[in-house]
Amino acid sequence: MPTPPERGRSSAHEPHRHRRVAESFGTDAERYDRARPRYPQALVERIVAGSPGPGVLDVGCGTGIAARQFQEAGCRVLGVEPDPRMADRARRLGTEVEVATFEAWDPAGRAFDAVVAGQAWHWIDPAAGAAQAARVLRPGGLLAPFWSAFEFPPDLAEAVAEVCRRALPDAPFDPHAMTRGALDAYRAVFAKAADGMREAGGFGAPEQWRFDWEWSYTRDAWLDQMPTQGAFTRLPPDKLAEVLEGVGAAIDARGGGFTMRYVTVAVTAVRGEAGIRGGAGTRGGA
Repeated sequence: MPTPPERGRSSAHEPHRHRRVAESFGTDAERYDRARPRYPQALVERIVAGSPGPGVLDVGCGTGIAARQFQEAGCRVLGVEPDPRMADRARRLGTEVEVATFEAWDPAGRAFDAVVAGQAWHWIDPAAGAAQAARVLRPGGLLAPFWSAFEFPPDLAEAVAEVCRRALPDAPFDPHAMTRGALDAYRAVFAKAADGMREAGGFGAPEQWRFDWEWSYTRDAWLDQMPTQGAFTRLPPDKLAEVLEGVGAAIDARGGGFTMRYVTVAVTAVRGEAGIRGGAGTRGGA
């Protein structure tokens, strides 16, 4: 999920400015790839169906989680990832990756049928990112950043929030932002993505696609994922251990596992037929 909103900070609504957090996920790229949830197959299928061809550019591809899902669906995927550690992991698992921030990345005349970004577009300036996407998409191509918001069962949400309050009393975020109403925390992100598409020009009207799903976690599986979340990637080891111990005890009290509700939302727009200033060439994409 996005970095939880910081108390009293206007920049909380501009997560792309939090570069240190954005670049912290590669601390344990192997764990990130192992523990992070995949995306619903219905989302992948809808993006593929809405694209004019199989060439996909995966922005902020991380370790290639989404890229591999698109590859399995028959797409040719190129990833762009600013963290060399994440990019190396993605390459080892079969995804071609170029290391750069998306705003500064050189497409070298390549064009694509879809530009996607799984759990990453909020780290990119929304207008500059959309303008870059417009330049590299073929006419009729699809821009589709997407995010998965999770929601704990209510009793476990309260317990996890209390653990975080106790272990991290000086944290600049509200622990409830991580446990309850996660979809609400994303609404500003969705709105900024859509506004960026409108500001960049060259796109049709943005749409939102929603997919609801669930995933069951054991205690160990959830504790494996927690250190990969933005709220915890930069914690000192002793504080992280305290959080994991408390959350583990809360899950044990519920029988050692739980079912998480997820909502995955894509904010999409189709690249129009009109030319884009500085547009992509005609050479084939990924």
